[in-house]
Parts: sequence; C-alpha cells; structure tokens
Amino acid sequence: MSRNNKNPLIQKIAKQAFVTFKGLKCSANGDSKVFAEKQAKLISLVTALRAPDLRIAPPKNKSTSGTSEPETPPVTYMHICETDVFSIGIFLLRTGASIPLHDHPGMNGMLKVLYGKVSVSCFDKLESGQTVSAALPRFETPVAPFQNASLRRSVLRSVAEYSENSGPCLLTPLRDNLHQIDAIDGPAAFLDILAPPYDPDDGRDCHYYKVLKTAADPDIAVMDNQERQEEEKGKDKEIWLLEIPQPEDFWCGGEPYPGPVVSV
Repeated sequence: MSRNNKNPLIQKIAKQAFVTFKGLKCSANGDSKVFAEKQAKLISLVTALRAPDLRIAPPKNKSTSGTSEPETPPVTYMHICETDVFSIGIFLLRTGASIPLHDHPGMNGMLKVLYGKVSVSCFDKLESGQTVSAALPRFETPVAPFQNASLRRSVLRSVAEYSENSGPCLLTPLRDNLHQIDAIDGPAAFLDILAPPYDPDDGRDCHYYKVLKTAADPDIAVMDNQERQEEEKGKDKEIWLLEIPQPEDFWCGGEPYPGPVVSV
C-alpha cells in the first residue's frame, strides 16, 4: 500500500474505524453484511500498517526485561486518538512482559503487531444458562466459598502467535472477548483499536481473570500420541476462570506518541 505523507495510513485507519463502528450497538456481534464490508476495509488498512508508519522502532537493548527494573512499567501505552465511537493506541511490551487475561465488555477490538512477536490466548465466558452442571469441580488450588461468585465458566477459543507480517487479531462482544497477550523472544508493540472505548460509567470496565486448573484436567506429559492429537485438534476447551483484582506485578505506564497527528 502506497504511503502518502499528506494522508498518513494511520489517519485513514482512524477514519475507517469511525465509519465502521459508528452506530454499531455495543451488544452487536458485527454479523451484518454492511458491517462486514466496512470491517473488511478496515482490516485491509490495518494489515498494511508497519512500525515506521507511526515512527516507532524496537528498543536497541532487546535484552531488557520487564522484571529487571522493578520501577519500570512492564507495559506502556501511546495514546493516538479517542472518540465516543472508538479508541486507537499502541501498547509496548518489554521482553518477557504480559498483559494479563482481561475482558472487553460489549466491545469490538482489533490488535495489529507492529514489531516483535506476541502470543494471544483468546477465551469466552459462557452464560450461566450454558453451564453443564451447578456443581463446581475440584480445583488444584482450593477456592474459598466467598470466591464462588467470582467464578466464570469459559472456553479457550485459540492460542496463536502474531508478528508484524500477520493480519490483525479480532475480538467481538460475543467471540474471543477475553484475551491474554504475551511478548515472545523480545520486546513487542501492537496497535490496539477498541470500539467503543472502555468506560466504567457506561458498563465497560476492564476485569482481570485467573485460569483455574481442575483435578480432572488432562496431564499433557502422560498422554499418548493419539490422546495428544485429540487434545490439539482445536476444539474449544472448557476452562474455569476466577475474576481477580488487577495483578500486582502488572501496571501500564504512558509515553508520548511520536507518529502523525490523527483527527476524526
């Protein structure tokens, strides 16, 4: 895709995000034909985006980890643009850093890696009516009775790696709405589009979760080859999650955005 300094690619992306998500109800799954066409155009623009378009580059000291300097945030955020319809920014992860498992209530989203590589684990919560049994399983780490109300039945939808050459990772209000993002083999950065933005006053607060292992979960180490292949066929795997406060070892700092000015 050709670059035009008078109409930067990030400006085109912002305008298309506004067109794509304007008027879309936060509870919608984005299945209409009109939305799909608009989203396809946005995906095409986002797929073409590279780090130089935003005037960012990987840190020169790639060995710096998120744990070596306790006072340095493991993750930082560059704000680009925000309206009532959507927000765009860049998350930068230090080596070994992770953004813990969290949700996006009633939101659509798009994640595009700009440099480095990340692993994204996507989950969905099951509605209470979808639970198989009211009886709770036996967890390897016991859950206190007062925590029962914070338990969530879920499914693990996918675990995939993304690089700058990958297309964007998508989420909707009903699909892949929870995810954890881990930097792999060095620092990483990705563009983040959310529509609409987080807004606790409008019911869109960010909640964090912990994956609970049950005593019945299979032990991959003792599986034979056939069992392992069945496990890895890609079927949605049911998982129990515990809603938790923001983990103490995770916080997000801010830094200035050096790229082209965006206005909508």
